[in-house]
Amino acid sequence: MRQIGDLLIGCTAGGATHQDTNIPDITTKVQMVKEAGVFDYIDRTPPDEEFSDLMKASERFDLPVLAGGWFYALGRDEALFEANIHKARLLGTKVHNVQVLTRHVDGHVATNQEVADFYLRANDFGCRNGVVPCFEVHVNMWSEHLGRVEQVAALVMQRGIPFYMTLDHSHVIFKIDNPKEQLVQDMKADIDVGHLILDPSVPGNVTKKWIDANFVHHAHARCAVPANPVNTWARHPDGSFGRGIQYPFVRPRPGEYVQDDWDEQRIDPWKRVVRDLLAHHATHDESPIRQISCEHIPAVDYGAGHKYSIFEQNVACAQWIRAQWCQSFASAAMPQR
Repeated sequence: MRQIGDLLIGCTAGGATHQDTNIPDITTKVQMVKEAGVFDYIDRTPPDEEFSDLMKASERFDLPVLAGGWFYALGRDEALFEANIHKARLLGTKVHNVQVLTRHVDGHVATNQEVADFYLRANDFGCRNGVVPCFEVHVNMWSEHLGRVEQVAALVMQRGIPFYMTLDHSHVIFKIDNPKEQLVQDMKADIDVGHLILDPSVPGNVTKKWIDANFVHHAHARCAVPANPVNTWARHPDGSFGRGIQYPFVRPRPGEYVQDDWDEQRIDPWKRVVRDLLAHHATHDESPIRQISCEHIPAVDYGAGHKYSIFEQNVACAQWIRAQWCQSFASAAMPQR
């Protein structure tokens, strides 16, 4: 029987800052997340030099580190993955968000079979240590072609193992009405022939299929809108602008965002996916999701250079998700007529 406490809301450590300058140390981040009063945990896999401080801060402020994550290149980072799982076990972390880079260390695009094989090894090692690996849908990763998620999941499930993912649907939403971004991994070809539907209001859309299949074990909540504005206030080392995968959840003040025509209605597709996820979780005991990490962050492709408070956006997002979860739970508990 589903309980209201079955879903926890957290904040990534990367989101516990106001801007991309004067970023707090990890102890201050933990204190910020705790004192906000809306988060159940912090989401962080610390580098070695930060591990002790994070553990101490977690204990001091009574804020668990229930989730973490890292990115990995196949053929190079298998040992790093295992080291991060050991850290997660010591911190009491329950899920590890896994980003697998598009290319294998030797330069070729990682195949579905290679990703599935790594998933099976990661799942075995992680679950033996009490940490569930969740493979994330994310730009610059194998899963940037969104259709590959179901393909890899099928390979995994053929082995009798459940496929668990991290749903960060900002990486889906910002590609809607965005032909340039749809060209990555030639995904536009599948969109054009109807094999892949991005719009969450259309039946058969990709996020709803993932949710209904019970793939979503973990989620990141970062607001984005169709054809999300490119971040012209920050550049990568090669001089290119940020790709634009973050939109303020609540209205920024004038001059705080790259565009001053912030429009709450543009957020509706992003909100719809969250509502779909919460409604599914409230009505399906087999739904595996247990936590959602708010993740508005200050990186170049996201909020770098902007003047609004990234942390305040995460707090507002958490408040909204918590209210939506209460509504979904209450609706599910009402007797059916």
